[in-house]
Amino acid sequence: ESLFSGTGLAQMDGADLNGTNKSYAYMFRRAPGFLDVVAYEGDGGANASQNVSHNLGVTPELMIVKARDTATDGSWFVYTSETGASNKLVLNSTAASASSSVWASTAPTNSVFTAGNSASAAGTNQSGIDYIAYLFATLPGVSKVGSFVGDATNGRVIDCGFTNGARFVMMKKASTTGNWIVYDTERGIASVTEPYLFINTTGAEVTGTDYIDPASSGFAVNSPLNTTDTWIFLAIA
Repeated sequence: ESLFSGTGLAQMDGADLNGTNKSYAYMFRRAPGFLDVVAYEGDGGANASQNVSHNLGVTPELMIVKARDTATDGSWFVYTSETGASNKLVLNSTAASASSSVWASTAPTNSVFTAGNSASAAGTNQSGIDYIAYLFATLPGVSKVGSFVGDATNGRVIDCGFTNGARFVMMKKASTTGNWIVYDTERGIASVTEPYLFINTTGAEVTGTDYIDPASSGFAVNSPLNTTDTWIFLAIA
């Protein structure tokens, strides 16, 4: 059964979209300067690379790539401009940024990104394998891909250049291990407690904490989300 109906989400075979548990879905619209989605086929063996064209119109600052038709490596590989093209993060892992050849040590441009392989995994360019890539960038007033070094204070404002605050925030410590944390205004970004989800686990949302607060220019973080580490984030107004 189709995931989408004429009015919203429909039940899909094998998916618990209409069961007793609550489900959340984040839907992003492709738009120049904000998000592009690219499907491509790998063409190389170990340590080979290819340039993949995209239509983002600007240089991607955040890229998420996954193989679609192999179990050789089920990782969601993540590039950020903060961690650079010689390193990777993994969306389904708590691991810190680590050296990798999945981007062939080549930074993306406003027209292509480079997919490569690592000697120990399928990487992003295994021959004959289909991949999907999600490319994000900072679009003034709409989205912000950024980073900050924490200072262990409460109420620190992360300025994203917004005027009505962030409706969606995804963030992770890049310099050390840590979960991928997601907040949204649908469930609440308030000056009191607000729930959050971990992308890299199957656990239920966590409630009863006050780690993030609203701020008109973006969002504010309290000490647990402002440890003295390098944090990367995607915020959407």
